[in-house]
Amino acid sequence: MHKVYLRPIALADSPQSEEGEAVRLAGGLTYASRFALIERREGKMVRRKRLSANDLNDLPDDAQVQLEDLRKAHPPLRCGDRTIRLDQPQVMGILNVTPDSFSDGGRFLDDPDVANAHAAAMLEAGAAIIDVGGESTRPGAAAVWEGDELKRVVPAVERLAASGAAISVDTRRPAVMEAALAAGAHVINDVSALRHDPRSLEFAARSGAPVVLMHAPGEGEDLHGSTGYPDVVLDVFDWLAARRDAAIAAGIARDRIVLDPGIGFGKSIGENLALINALPLFHALGQPLLLGVSRKRLIGALANEAPAHQRLGGSLTLALKGLDAGVQILRVHDVAETVQALRVWRGLRDAALTDFAQLPV
Repeated sequence: MHKVYLRPIALADSPQSEEGEAVRLAGGLTYASRFALIERREGKMVRRKRLSANDLNDLPDDAQVQLEDLRKAHPPLRCGDRTIRLDQPQVMGILNVTPDSFSDGGRFLDDPDVANAHAAAMLEAGAAIIDVGGESTRPGAAAVWEGDELKRVVPAVERLAASGAAISVDTRRPAVMEAALAAGAHVINDVSALRHDPRSLEFAARSGAPVVLMHAPGEGEDLHGSTGYPDVVLDVFDWLAARRDAAIAAGIARDRIVLDPGIGFGKSIGENLALINALPLFHALGQPLLLGVSRKRLIGALANEAPAHQRLGGSLTLALKGLDAGVQILRVHDVAETVQALRVWRGLRDAALTDFAQLPV
């Protein structure tokens, strides 16, 4: 099978810094000035050609579609009465109501007051969405009985809904999706990309809720299983394209699909880093992107095995890499620090757009 890919390989702070020779990615604040046109046959790269922004007028049909998707501006996500704009980056705060989270260690499961205070602090710090999860998906975590997941998730969602928050539910099970949406959640965030249960696609389509589809190579309970990647970047790209198409075929509106490359799921440290470096390519899928790298194992591996609660510096570094790549949603534990980094990043971008305004004509 022959496939082509149009990968942005040089980013610019503003279009005027490239004298207009730049493509705005996904209607956001990131611009690409050079691209690689990649051809792959039977899973192997056979050709790579470097192009400038002015060389994009005579592309193969598939690459032309990808160029249009790279340029595609995304409408806001509707979360009840709240509107989450996607023309600028947003922060999703993590609320784990599990006993065995790799990061929180069950802190928010047994004491609703502590969980409420943490969620309120994340919202006050600038989180646009709170992501509630009742099952740990770290490597080696035990499977959770559906009834236990419901008992953990639904009360947390009800409390958040009473505060007027935009809420996503991090689950693989349609019964939990249904109960959480009924309790006031707005977004389905499924780390199995609606594969874990054959009923999930149908329910998600019927619900009309926005969905986040994440790449995870494993099947069943083991999402981390992997048989290796001939090219992790292009393989994950193709996999997400297939899940996007399956969701659309099932009746999920395209403007309600968000994609996540699944950093840390069934990938080596090198493969995770390759994906992060290639994030701009994933705009060619034509969907908003979510990046979840907060406190993940790869940070510890690169930083003297720092434990999860000491990975803030690495988390912010990867978050800023995502912002530079034009990612629309950052899923994080440390909301206040990430929002501060985002605001400074945004200030730099806004300044870059006016840097040339005072130059003489």
